Amino acid sequence: MKIIVGHTNMDLDCIGSIVLTKYLYPDHIPVMSRLIHPAAKNLVNLYHYHLDFKPVDELKGEKVERVVIVDTRSHSRVKEYFDVIDNEVKDIVIYDHHRADSCDFESAEVHEGDYGSNTTMIGLELIKNRLSISPKDATIALTGIYADTGNFTHDNVQEDDFRVSSYLLKNHADIKLVNNFLKTLKEDYQVSLFHDIMNTLVWQDINGHQIVFSYYAMEKQAAGLAAVVEEIFNIENPDAIFGVFHFEKPGSTVIIGRSSINVIDLIDILRPFGGGGHAKAASALVKQGEGREIFKSLLETLSRQLQHAVTAETMMTKNVVTIRDTWTLKEASLYFEEMELSGTPVLNEKDELCGMLTLRDIMKGRKKDQMNSPVKAYMRTKLITCPAGANMREIENLLFINGIGHLPVIDNGKLAGIITRSDMLKYLQVT
Repeated sequence: MKIIVGHTNMDLDCIGSIVLTKYLYPDHIPVMSRLIHPAAKNLVNLYHYHLDFKPVDELKGEKVERVVIVDTRSHSRVKEYFDVIDNEVKDIVIYDHHRADSCDFESAEVHEGDYGSNTTMIGLELIKNRLSISPKDATIALTGIYADTGNFTHDNVQEDDFRVSSYLLKNHADIKLVNNFLKTLKEDYQVSLFHDIMNTLVWQDINGHQIVFSYYAMEKQAAGLAAVVEEIFNIENPDAIFGVFHFEKPGSTVIIGRSSINVIDLIDILRPFGGGGHAKAASALVKQGEGREIFKSLLETLSRQLQHAVTAETMMTKNVVTIRDTWTLKEASLYFEEMELSGTPVLNEKDELCGMLTLRDIMKGRKKDQMNSPVKAYMRTKLITCPAGANMREIENLLFINGIGHLPVIDNGKLAGIITRSDMLKYLQVT
């Protein structure tokens, strides 16, 4: 027997990977994990007969010649399959896009790459082999790509994710069904839990990062907790969120994390707790220990590991081009053209910041034929500034809420720098 397996607690990307892998290995039997991720249960239920996965317990007594593993390279995440296989399997093939994870199968043939979805990697093989697939399989696979790329919004999205998605649509994937399978908070208890957690959220500044925490004790483990945390994460929009759920029976704790910036790497943060996943979406199961102590340990880990957040001082343009309030608008206009400026701070005779002048202000003077008027007559004197220690959330609020493109940075009462739209775009591209 030759089989195809995915990690335990199969999610949509894992199932999409298995469905496509079956086309590469048509003589292999797909096997279902004992645990299905809540987000995938509706899909598995509706496509039960089409998927035709073999239950893991039916591997008992079978001699397995080859195992193809998808969406993981960790033995602990496929242990349930190997525990019931009687013989030692030497022929192992792995398709996994988690390149940061270490591989527990030394002699395995490993296929890897930088893709937003594991399904994408296997889809590329189907494209290369010019294989066509059924509309049902195309729909299942496209759901997996959408789920693991966050509808193509995650930082790990690559051009190939779009390429494979286009291929799946050409094979008649049903986008309406995809959207239906991706709906979150499908159960009443999830909605109730969502409101409970929203009322108990704690915001904390850790090294300049805005982190949201929730600690929730439950009698026993429940499915769909990650969907609840993700929904809160999308609404609150913090730098990161950590939902810590302690279950009195059997005394275990689950940590679910989501991050919106690269410097908060969840793989590194949750590694001491036995966690795994992606840099911006990861979780950990701690099987022993008191929940509050685990929560405290998480806070200590964050305080110790998190780099200090970027401040206005570290991202501002320091050599600020300025003009004088005694210049004429004509002089300012010529200077703007020479220096390719769209706006700049204005200083008075004491070298104090006294205003801001933009191209729009100059245009107002030109329309009134007042180009010989002094800059002080047209500059904006109601200034919006920030201190050198302002964090990115404060800077974003000042720029976006006020709709400005130039933010002077003040340090000890003096103009120390300026943050422009270009500075902001550069920051957003690397975080």
